[in-house]
Amino acid sequence: MKATLDDCAIFGGPSEFDAPLHVGRPNVGDRGAILERIGAALDRRWLTNDGPNVCEFESRVANLTGVRHCVAVSSGTMALALAARAAGLTGEVIVPSFTFVGTAHALLWLGITPVFCDVDPQTHNIDPLRVEELITPRTSGILGVHLWGRPCDIGALERIAEEHGLRLLFDAAHAFGCRYQGAMIGSFGDAEAFSFHATKCVNTCEGGAIVTQDSELAAKARAMRNFGFVDYDCAAGLGVNGKLNEISAAIGLASLDAMGGFLQANRSNYACYGSQLQGVAGVRLVRYEERGASNYHYIVLEIDEARAGLSRDALRDMLWRENVLARRYFYPGCHRMKPYSDCFLARAPACPKRSGCALACSACPMARRLARARSSGFATSSASQRSTPLRSEPDWPREGNVERASH
Repeated sequence: MKATLDDCAIFGGPSEFDAPLHVGRPNVGDRGAILERIGAALDRRWLTNDGPNVCEFESRVANLTGVRHCVAVSSGTMALALAARAAGLTGEVIVPSFTFVGTAHALLWLGITPVFCDVDPQTHNIDPLRVEELITPRTSGILGVHLWGRPCDIGALERIAEEHGLRLLFDAAHAFGCRYQGAMIGSFGDAEAFSFHATKCVNTCEGGAIVTQDSELAAKARAMRNFGFVDYDCAAGLGVNGKLNEISAAIGLASLDAMGGFLQANRSNYACYGSQLQGVAGVRLVRYEERGASNYHYIVLEIDEARAGLSRDALRDMLWRENVLARRYFYPGCHRMKPYSDCFLARAPACPKRSGCALACSACPMARRLARARSSGFATSSASQRSTPLRSEPDWPREGNVERASH
């Protein structure tokens, strides 16, 4: 535990943790159950193409989210791309600028122009009021993102989509197991896309899924994930290889079995951060307002530099030296990254609220091995930093080995 500023590793003290604590350290279910399912798949010699593990995984995800159809695919980004194509999106689609770049990539890969919309600074989600201002004759849809697992203003987006005759999709990469007004995320819009990447609460190592109530959309997506085949030797249209394999599905099934424990640990860690950071000037923990409606998988801090006495980046660098690898999520924003900063400069609106989020937000590790005493030490260290300026300019740690946000 750090008692004074001089104890901080950046000024020569020992690191608080012996090994790096990453944002998104993978949850692993019961190892024995995973290996048993993998062994059974090897014995069957059925490793892909809608094997029993994939079918069971799809059925359980559909039942959990309360939808008729789940189409398991190779990644969350693949889920977004196939959902967009199955929904018939063309021209322009409105997306939030504060999101993982894969959200926009999935559209641009299909020749669709992502039109970046500013976000609500309180929720960090797409601002419905700004959405309406961006609709043009070329707009075919809206793609909302449930950032940090906190749902978009789904009701407002549904009204806008219906009024303007637009398709409505949701990137629910962060939101598996979350709810909106009592209903499970996954059951809204024309379709929603989950990520089951290794860093997610429930994971298949790599994977994703499209969930929808629309039978026609599901059938199209199911065919497109398998080269367009609808039967043996019968390709009904264009497709790709986007299938989930049996080994990944085995990991996913074990992850679903352990989901209750993962969520309980997340809630405990979140409550610990909230308790220990309470009263630290200039540091605000992003809240999950609806009780019991979140997977609590993301610990996100907003740093008010004027009140905290140091910037988000200075705090991040100090934490890195303690082996706490906090992240600047989505910095500097999709519309400021290539190729979007070059290709769509004339079409990209100013997004001042998104810029504020990118400059203020930092995501911290949600490691299950993070003890309460360590969180207390982190809070004590943060509190001591706020009134003391940095005395030197050390060789700041680089981000080369950090785990990336991912679909």
